[in-house]
Amino acid sequence: MPVKRYRRDQSEVSCCLKYVIFGFNVIFWLMGLSILAIGVWAWTEKDTFNNLSRLTNIALDPAFVLIVTGLITFTIGFTGCVGALRENTCLLACYAIFLAILLLLEMTAGILGFIFKDWIKSQATNGFQAFIVHYRDDPDQQNLIDWIQEKWEIIKNKQCGYDVRKQDYHGDRSLVIYDRGCLRAGEEWIESNLVPVAGVAVGVAVLQRLDASHVYEKGCLQAGEEWLERNLLVVAGVAVGVAFLQILGICFAQNLRADIYAQKAKWN
Repeated sequence: MPVKRYRRDQSEVSCCLKYVIFGFNVIFWLMGLSILAIGVWAWTEKDTFNNLSRLTNIALDPAFVLIVTGLITFTIGFTGCVGALRENTCLLACYAIFLAILLLLEMTAGILGFIFKDWIKSQATNGFQAFIVHYRDDPDQQNLIDWIQEKWEIIKNKQCGYDVRKQDYHGDRSLVIYDRGCLRAGEEWIESNLVPVAGVAVGVAVLQRLDASHVYEKGCLQAGEEWLERNLLVVAGVAVGVAFLQILGICFAQNLRADIYAQKAKWN
């Protein structure tokens, strides 16, 4: 007796597309969860949840930045990986919308940054000043500034005009020079203390030869601006690459939704 063979209809849903979306987004999901956990842990260690009055400068709190970044990454990754795995058109639509909103915000920020670059530079200067004023108020801010000074090449102390970790910067804050290099500050100080400085200078000149390269006349913001100008093509390339990946994610999500709807139409 011949055995009947039943032909199985081919699914309209592309397994390759489905698991590519799932694979990439599960990585972002776990990454966002890790960043969020680190931010919450940092707030817990500082006892921020029990003392909300300390959040007067929340925008300068690195832990808050980690929490917001982790929450956004976690949400986008969750909708992408679960929506693809469960073939849920609603979650996939949310995933595409989140990516589109993020892409639109990035493009808007880039355009406004180019148009209002002077205003942004002024705001960055004010923000950096506030960051240094509150250097001792938050251990996270203190560690971040120390790391930038020690590790980040464009704002390393050999290029910047001041070091916020010096005692004068967290002693008498009225003496802090924020937006100008130490060379000009030193000239003003020498003018007001010319006689004692002259005596010390003679002694130092006899004992050792002065090295002019040890005078730091660049502020950190100026050093960062010069680095950005030198690496503008690299920064632009990275921005275009990120935008391309986001557009690709939107297209993949929409294609997968179309496949799911086509499969449902076959069932009906």
